[in-house]
Amino acid sequence: MERSRAATERRAAPPATRREREAAVDEAAVAELRRYARLLDASVPIPGTRIRMGVDSIVGLVPGVGDAIGFGLSLWIIYRARQLGASRRVLARMLSNVGFETLVGTVPLVGDAFDVWFHANRRNVDLLEKHISESGFRRR
Repeated sequence: MERSRAATERRAAPPATRREREAAVDEAAVAELRRYARLLDASVPIPGTRIRMGVDSIVGLVPGVGDAIGFGLSLWIIYRARQLGASRRVLARMLSNVGFETLVGTVPLVGDAFDVWFHANRRNVDLLEKHISESGFRRR
């Protein structure tokens, strides 16, 4: 019985106010998006270099459909940012990052190298985090 009481006392108290609860949810959602962006942009190291590529770059190697699949995977971050209440301006910048990466990615070889370098998904999560810290936006 003593052991359970000690474990209960060590747990952090849940956020008390609505604003604190929303902030905790937003932090967890952004952390999830950060992990997803890392998976898409920089999850696989290229042996012998400091360069990392992700699922988006690997899928983009498939001619034609690869870039379309990468575009679809990247849209998830924009969708979640909209759910979290990001402004239209931030969403437009995020969409332009993904669109630019997809457009350049369609060029054979050059596009594949660009895809490894540009990291649109990480840029988009950075934009979202900056927007959160500057504006403290609320959920829609």
